[in-house]
Amino acid sequence: MLTAADVMTKDVATIRSSATVSEAVKLMKARDWRALVVDRRHPQDAYGIITESDVVYKVIAYGKDPNKVRVYEIMTKPCIVVNPELGLEYVARLFADHHLRRAPVISGDLLGIISLTDILARSSSLETPRTILLEQELQDEIKKARLICAEKGINSSECAAAWDVVEEIQAEIAHQRAMKPLKTAFEDYCDEYPEAAEARVYDL
Repeated sequence: MLTAADVMTKDVATIRSSATVSEAVKLMKARDWRALVVDRRHPQDAYGIITESDVVYKVIAYGKDPNKVRVYEIMTKPCIVVNPELGLEYVARLFADHHLRRAPVISGDLLGIISLTDILARSSSLETPRTILLEQELQDEIKKARLICAEKGINSSECAAAWDVVEEIQAEIAHQRAMKPLKTAFEDYCDEYPEAAEARVYDL
């Protein structure tokens, strides 16, 4: 069985908990990372993690200044960590049970980080965990789409593109289960905001 060590990303960065969110975002953008591990203050301390979702949901969504908010204010600490020898199927179930998108891989020291993307890329033979993970990703993208639509406007192209991502994931889940969903997440959204449907009629 594949283990966390087999699929994890070894290229991982740490950041101080006292750093600003702006500094964290610059580091994420520089290396195209979705998360940073927050370093321990001393050997007996726990690791933390700050993700792009933390930045969007806890800073941008509330109009806070990322230059004034510190990493320790929005990070998750202690964060759930993964043993490098843990089988991939068990990592998938850990992610599903705790609604995780990524977690640091640690055995004494920080070895890497493992994400939903890493697991999905290597889990073609693990149908059940794959579906579980896709469902978690779906819920995250629905939250993101609603946030984007609230910020950019229901009729914006950004809002339409966000719902395209949601429907792609729903289609993949339906394919995995060989069934069509009774109602898509976007149709539920349109029940609340009927004008949203018009915004997704693209000019060809």
